[in-house]
Amino acid sequence: MTDHAVFTTTRRVLLVVVVAVQLVLTLPALVEHHQSPAPWIAYALLCCVLAIVAGHVAAGRSERFPAVEGAVVLVSSVLATTALPDQTSFGPADWAFGLIGWYLLLVLVERPALLVGALAAHVCFSVAWFAHAGNGDVGTAGVVILSGTSFQVGVLVITRVLVRDARLAAAAAAEHDDARTREELARQREQDLKAGFEGQLGALLPLLADLADERVSVADEATRLRCSVAAVQLRRLFAENDDVPDPLLHELTACVDVAERRGVAVSLAVSGTATPVPTEVRRELVAPMAQALAAATGRAKVSLLRTPTEVRVAVVADAGGVLPQRGTAVTVETSVHSGLVRSEARWRTT
Repeated sequence: MTDHAVFTTTRRVLLVVVVAVQLVLTLPALVEHHQSPAPWIAYALLCCVLAIVAGHVAAGRSERFPAVEGAVVLVSSVLATTALPDQTSFGPADWAFGLIGWYLLLVLVERPALLVGALAAHVCFSVAWFAHAGNGDVGTAGVVILSGTSFQVGVLVITRVLVRDARLAAAAAAEHDDARTREELARQREQDLKAGFEGQLGALLPLLADLADERVSVADEATRLRCSVAAVQLRRLFAENDDVPDPLLHELTACVDVAERRGVAVSLAVSGTATPVPTEVRRELVAPMAQALAAATGRAKVSLLRTPTEVRVAVVADAGGVLPQRGTAVTVETSVHSGLVRSEARWRTT
């Protein structure tokens, strides 16, 4: 439940209370004890405020001008209190004292500080008028003040507790939703990683099966090339999931590291600043270079060029039998001359 829902429900209940008190308790007292126009004007002003609040409650809206409505209620309090007959303050003729407190609750329930100030002003003025005019018994006045204001303050306290609980519940629900979202994102990421690993292992499993069944031998050049390609691909896949500032360069370096472990002399040249590159595009940019490095036997040169409009990954290696690569997001050009393979992958950022 939100703050608005708490205040709307509270105002509906208070509206019923005010209507009941005004019609059942205060109207007969007004008719019986007052003949001057001032208390009737106060009563009419309160009815106007009641009609406005009822319209807002029916429409499900908050009060637009609660401070103005509170001021009208206090004016009604002054008119009704100053028109009391002699010796009748806090007695049956003082119909407005308790009713004004309920009205203040009705219009200012969303403004606790303003409500407390208005209630205090109402009580202080009533007590000051009582002391000034000497109207009535002090004990009776104390009982009326205590019984009326304590119940109204209790309603205010209960409302604030409900608002606090609603906010705590909303915060807990939001935290739960955030946790569910993070959990779902983590699960989705895990599934993506699993799918990626399965794709790479799908290319590796036939090789492992052939080696296990002795259908191929590591002494065979083609088998060694397949193993080398699988090693570079797996190393690139592991690097793909690392959290680094420059993922593309990190994946290129991982492939270069595998080639260097095989004894290939690799030089890496980097130009330009890091540019955000989607994962699928990085895979297609790195794939031709990774295959060339896997097939390289002696030396290779890798270059990474980044401009505001284009990213290029090129490799020149003394490798044979490298198949041309194709990409959906990048343009790949591969050529072989005199035992040297030249491959370049280009991706336009715009």
